[in-house]
Amino acid sequence: MFRLRRFLKSYILQLIIGPICKLTEAVLELMIPLITADIIDVGVIKNHDVGYVLSRGGLMVLMGALGLCFALVCQKSASIASQGFGTKLRNAMFRHINTLSHEEIDKLGTPSLITRMTNDINQLQLAVAMLIRLVIRAPFLVIGAMVMAVMIDLKMSVIFFIASPLIALVLYIVMTSSVPFFKAMQNKLDRVSLISRENLSGNRVIRAFDKQDMEQERFDKANGELAETALRVGRISALLNPVTYILAQAAIIAVVWIGAGFVDSGNLRTGQIVALVNYMTQILLAMIVVSNLVVIFTKAAASAARVNEVFDTKPSVTEQTAKDIKTSDDSPAVEFKDVCFGYAGGGYALKNISFTVDKGMTVGIIGGTGAGKSTLVNLIPRFYDVSEGQVMVNGVDVREYPFGQLRSGMGIVPQKAVLFSGTIRENMRWRKKDATDQEIEQALRISQSYEFVEKLPEKTDKIISADGKNLSGGQRQRLTIARALVGGPEILILDDSASALDFATDAALRKALKENTQGMTVFMVSQRIGTVRNADKILVIDNGELVGEGVHKQLVKNCPVYREICLSQLKAEEVDG
Repeated sequence: MFRLRRFLKSYILQLIIGPICKLTEAVLELMIPLITADIIDVGVIKNHDVGYVLSRGGLMVLMGALGLCFALVCQKSASIASQGFGTKLRNAMFRHINTLSHEEIDKLGTPSLITRMTNDINQLQLAVAMLIRLVIRAPFLVIGAMVMAVMIDLKMSVIFFIASPLIALVLYIVMTSSVPFFKAMQNKLDRVSLISRENLSGNRVIRAFDKQDMEQERFDKANGELAETALRVGRISALLNPVTYILAQAAIIAVVWIGAGFVDSGNLRTGQIVALVNYMTQILLAMIVVSNLVVIFTKAAASAARVNEVFDTKPSVTEQTAKDIKTSDDSPAVEFKDVCFGYAGGGYALKNISFTVDKGMTVGIIGGTGAGKSTLVNLIPRFYDVSEGQVMVNGVDVREYPFGQLRSGMGIVPQKAVLFSGTIRENMRWRKKDATDQEIEQALRISQSYEFVEKLPEKTDKIISADGKNLSGGQRQRLTIARALVGGPEILILDDSASALDFATDAALRKALKENTQGMTVFMVSQRIGTVRNADKILVIDNGELVGEGVHKQLVKNCPVYREICLSQLKAEEVDG
C-alpha cells in the first residue's frame, strides 16, 4: 500500500486535519468518565447539589456536541481523500492498462483487470477512509484509557494492564489465522467474475446449446468455493467478539469486585469505580475497532498487491519516439523481412516471412484455421513486436513510428466486429472525429451498409446498444468496415471481416472497394477463395510459413496448399478457369 501513497499527495490537508479532529474527539471522549465520576462523587453522594449535577451534565453535552463537530469534519476529510484517491488510482490504472500490448492484457485477463479496477480499488478506498478516521483514534483510546486508569488508582490499573494484552493476543491470533483466507477470497472472486462475464457475453451460445444447467452448476461451484472460504474466515472471526467480551467483562467484574473493597476501606470513591468501568469499556470497543482495522488493512494489502501487479506490468510494445517519422513515397507500402514471431510461452507462430506490397495493391491472405493469418496482419499496426526480422511501412520499421502516426494511417477491422454504445454516427467518427456526413455516407455505401441504415427511422442517429447487440452479425461487420473506411486510410486491413456476409453482399463489397479505394493498400484475410481470388497478390500461409505468393492462376499451378483450398470450395473447372 505504501507504494500507492503518490495518489494521496493532493490530499495532504485532509490527511492532517482528519486525524487531528479525530484525536480531539478521542480526548473529549476520555474526559467524559472523569466528569461522570465527579457528578456521582461530588454532586450526588457528597453535596446532593442538583445545580452542580446540571452544570456538569451541561458540560458533558457541550463536549459531546464538540466531539460530533470534530467527527463530522474528520468524516468529510476522509470522504474527500478516499474518494479522490480512488478516482486518481482508477484513472491511472485505466490509463496504464491502455498502454499495455495485447500480450500483457491476454496474460492478466480481462475479468481479473475488471475486478482489480472495481473491487480492489474500492477496498483501498475504504482503507484510506479508515486510515484517517480510526488508525490514530483507536490506539490512542486504548493507551489513553490505561493512562487515566493509572491516574485514578495505580493498584486498580493493574487489571487494565493484564486485560489489555490478553485482548490484544486474542486479536492477533484471530487475525493471523484469517489473513490467508482474505487473500484467497480475492482470487476466488476473480473466478466468479470470469464465469459471470463469459455467461453474460455468451448467453446466446449457452441457450443455443441448452447448457444453462451446466453453466449454473459451474457458477454454483465457483460461488460455493468463494462462500466456503468466506464462511471459514467468518467462523474464525466469529470467535473474536465472544472471547474479547468475556475477557473485558471479566476485567469489569474484577474492577467492581476489587473496587468495592477499596470503596469500603475509603481508598476509592464510587464515581471512580464507575469511571474505571467506563474506561475498560472504551478499551474493549477500541480493541474491536482495531480488529476490524486489521481485517480492512489485510484485505487492502492483498488488493494493493494486485493493483501494483498491474502497474508493474510493463508493455512489451513501446513507442521509441514522440516525433513524426519522415517516410518515402517510393518505398513499398508494407514489407516483411525474414519475420519470425512467437507468443509468450509458445513456439513461433510465424517463421521466416518475407514479402513486399506496393502502394495501392489489394492483397489476399488465405490459409487454414490457425495458420497465422491474423497474427501476420496484427504485426503491421504493431499490436505485437516481431521476435526476429523487420516489418516496414512506407520504408520505415514500424518500431520507429509513434503509435499515433503509424495507426492513424490505417483502417483496421478485427475478426470480432466490435461496436460501442452510442449512435451509428458516433461510431463512424472513431477514425476521424470531424468526419462529415458525406464522408460517413460514402463509407456506408462502400461497406454495403447504406441501404439498411437508410431504412432505419433514426438513420445514422440510431442508438447502438453495448457491443452492437441490437444489430445482426452482418450489419455489425459492415458497420465496422465503414468505420475503418471513414477518412480514407492509406492501409486497410480486413481480418476475415466478411465472414457473416452472404456471397452476394461479399461480392458487392469487394467490387465497391476496388472502385472506390484507388491508391489504398488493402489486406483481406479470408478463408473464402472468392474473396481473395481477384487480389493483386495472394499470400498463402500454412502452419506459420509463407508457402505461396502470387496471383490466383500462378498459385493454382505452383502451390499445392492453395490448390487444395480451392478444390475444397470450387469445382475443378472453376479453379482452373
